Amino acid sequence: MKAITVVGTTSHAGKSLITAAICRILSRRGWRVSPFKGQNMALNSYVTSSGGEIGYAQAVQAWAAGVTPAVEMNPILLKPQGNMTSQVILKGKVLDTVGAIDYYQKYFNIGWQAIKECLQLLSQEFDIIVCEGAGSPAEINLKHRDLTNMRVAKYLNATTILVVDIDRGGAFAHIIGTLELLDPEERSLIKGIVINKFRGQRSLLDSGIEWLEKRTNIPVIGVIPWIDEVFPAEDSLSLLDQRSTKSNTEIIIAIIKLPRISNFTDFDPLDAESSVKIKYLNPNDDLGYPDAVIIPGSKTTISDLLILQKSGMATALKDYQAAGGTVMGICGGFQMLGEVLIDAQGLEGQKGEYQGLGLLPLKTVIAAQKISRQRQVIANYPLANLPVIGYEIHQGRTKITKPDMVNPLFNDRDLGFINNNQSVWGNYLHGIFDNSPWRRSWLNLLRKKRGLEGLPTGVANYREQREIMLDSVTDQVNRHLNLKLIFN
Repeated sequence: MKAITVVGTTSHAGKSLITAAICRILSRRGWRVSPFKGQNMALNSYVTSSGGEIGYAQAVQAWAAGVTPAVEMNPILLKPQGNMTSQVILKGKVLDTVGAIDYYQKYFNIGWQAIKECLQLLSQEFDIIVCEGAGSPAEINLKHRDLTNMRVAKYLNATTILVVDIDRGGAFAHIIGTLELLDPEERSLIKGIVINKFRGQRSLLDSGIEWLEKRTNIPVIGVIPWIDEVFPAEDSLSLLDQRSTKSNTEIIIAIIKLPRISNFTDFDPLDAESSVKIKYLNPNDDLGYPDAVIIPGSKTTISDLLILQKSGMATALKDYQAAGGTVMGICGGFQMLGEVLIDAQGLEGQKGEYQGLGLLPLKTVIAAQKISRQRQVIANYPLANLPVIGYEIHQGRTKITKPDMVNPLFNDRDLGFINNNQSVWGNYLHGIFDNSPWRRSWLNLLRKKRGLEGLPTGVANYREQREIMLDSVTDQVNRHLNLKLIFN
């Protein structure tokens, strides 16, 4: 089986984007391409058509390749949930919640076997696998238990590309240091170097590239300029790197950056709206008076709720809503909007019953069995009889306690609710904003409050915008990447 592996000198070097672009480049050439990441640690996830959970980045890469996301593309997903523990998802299903040491003692061999089995299945359907690494392949204290980088590359005898982020400085040292720390067999697989996120005059870099190629005997196959496209981020650290280039926005939407924020890719469609400014707020920040506030998903809903209460953000949110503000909660944020959350088994930490924000009359019980499934439902608000699609990923079971105070958002009555004056919205549907008519209708409620003219709702869904974004990213990478130097 033909394979390419994309590794990076550091985290956030741009591996996910480069991998997605290569998937689309090869797909355009007629290859049947699959992305792959043996083990991913991320809180942004996606539910496949089979109900399995994978890293959202691998779903994006599958879309870039023009294929349907599948659990085999990300056999192991680790979802951190605090106290040095992670939920272990194997082949799309929850296996356990363990600490790092226990994980490698109990599941390393099981994980490696799952990786090999998934690669075998993919090899039967696809011509080429494009693998993404994680972090750095040269962490000498971790290499013996690395299930993602050079272990996979060696197993596949994969042509391997090393990506470096030049924007953060020290690029040449990162490259040389990484290569020096690789074993000879691993280093021999590195066939090309990509310098990513370059700003400035290319001619000033030429002498450094000439030196690097002589020093390493490895060609620099691309210098990729800084790309301003809103590419889906893999983890919450990427929120720190966001640079807004918008001007003349009309609506401000604040999103609470919970310590264990998850699935914040839900908000990429909002960020893609030219009239909307997204503002991420830490729990200790001043809330102000934005046009709407969204409480996103969380891997540990109760502990993040307690932080909102301790920081004063919970009080600020209730005061904001009482003054006429609009609040939305998605997944964990939806659960926080309720009156009480019960964790009788201590699945998220301490057993107990916890007071919610009290903005919706809801009771949520945290259950051991996770719900993960794609959904297609009919929305009742903000427009009636509007088809929407999305997916659920949650362990809570939420019920209404005072039916006369709310209305169901969808034809599935347990999926979400809105209060009677339409100031508080809560639902379990990840990807709700991908549905452009629904998104625009909701934004128009905010615009009406400001006396602004409504946006047209007859627009393509975000998946079509995502295709345009992937084409644009691929075109930009393709102009500056010479795969012929390493791969025919």
